[in-house]
Amino acid sequence: MALGFIKKVFTFGKEKPASEKPPEGEDFASLIEAAEKAETEATPEETVIAAEPVLPEVVETAGGPSPDETVEEEQASAPQEPPAVPEVPQEAEAVFHTQPEQPADVSHGEIASQEDIAPEKEGPVALPRGFATVETTPEPETEAPKEKLTWFQRLKAGLFRTSSQLTGQIAALFTKRKLDEDTLDELEDLLIQADLGVETAMRITGALSSERYGKDVSGEDVARIMAAEITKVLKPVAKPLALDLSHKPHVILVVGVNGTGKTTTIGKLAAKLSGSGLKVMLAAGDTFRAAAIEQLKIWADRTGSTFIGTKLGADAAGLAYDAFEKAKAEKSDVLIIDTAGRLQNKAELMAELEKIVRVLGKLDPEAPHTVLQTLDATTGQNAMNQVEIFRNVAGVNGLIMTKLDGTARGGILVAIAAKHKLPVYFIGVGEGVDDLEPFEAEDFASAIAGIAR
Repeated sequence: MALGFIKKVFTFGKEKPASEKPPEGEDFASLIEAAEKAETEATPEETVIAAEPVLPEVVETAGGPSPDETVEEEQASAPQEPPAVPEVPQEAEAVFHTQPEQPADVSHGEIASQEDIAPEKEGPVALPRGFATVETTPEPETEAPKEKLTWFQRLKAGLFRTSSQLTGQIAALFTKRKLDEDTLDELEDLLIQADLGVETAMRITGALSSERYGKDVSGEDVARIMAAEITKVLKPVAKPLALDLSHKPHVILVVGVNGTGKTTTIGKLAAKLSGSGLKVMLAAGDTFRAAAIEQLKIWADRTGSTFIGTKLGADAAGLAYDAFEKAKAEKSDVLIIDTAGRLQNKAELMAELEKIVRVLGKLDPEAPHTVLQTLDATTGQNAMNQVEIFRNVAGVNGLIMTKLDGTARGGILVAIAAKHKLPVYFIGVGEGVDDLEPFEAEDFASAIAGIAR
């Protein structure tokens, strides 16, 4: 190490040629000895400096570095500047920043083209634990509005139970059989079971016998004759509700058993009358049911009619009196009075209905001008008994058949019309305000017989 240090001292940076001799009086041996002695007495810091490795080029060249080597050493010792980055045009720089880095093709050592890169798949974001995405309910597709059925289609649907059962049994009865006494007797039984009544059943079998006796008969033949005979029975009772507007108010008293649709029917009638420009008043005479009072109040508000009511359990006859006086003072055209539903076998309740009729008769000898009874089409033969009792007590002079909505036994209306000859003003096929229509004999008969119109 001492020898290398001496060589470095005597060779690095000397401008004299390598062949020049050292000064006189000094030889290399003494210099080496002095150098070793100085190295022994040097401080640790000086030792570290003296122990720096000697560049190979310096060791190998005793006469000092060549000019080229000196330049290389100066360049190496100078501070290194970072390589200059070539300027990128503005447009290219924008592409550089916006386009993602293209992955290298490992197999070929080349950059894959943009077309070869698979697009990123969109999917649900993976949230950390403790978080959850909000599940959104997709909006339901809007269904196209259903086509509105005609009145006859709704009526036919309401009488479907009666017509389908009857026509099915008739078709089975006349399959491969000629019309004889036995088949006529069986047909008559079927018609009576369908609540058409004995009188109407005999009319149908008589007409069929006179036309087709001894001949082959199809179900279509029986349906055609049945519809014609039922029309003959219903035609005389299919009448409009006549209003004597010379009496102001024209009083309509609505009666019937609980559940036959009295209050709803009153609301529908009020909608028709007020819609034609008449001034209508509704009186909540069913004082035994709070729900009936509230329901009639809603119908009055909906139809723009005047409403009059009283407290629960009050005297119904007294309410009828007040309602008539108020309607007369306000010059109402029509006064419709609701009544409590009463069973026809409850004598004390029927006596209260008689009291309402008497009170109205004192105010106007001709009042009530119309007494309407609502009949539930699902009750069958029981409706016949209801008509008989209410007609004797309240003087019923017109009928409204309700609930012809698919479970009806509509044949009973034919039997009632044949026996009592009471006008049938309206029939209802639902709860909507437009579900009450004037009674048409031909439509009703065709619907029961299952004939399309």
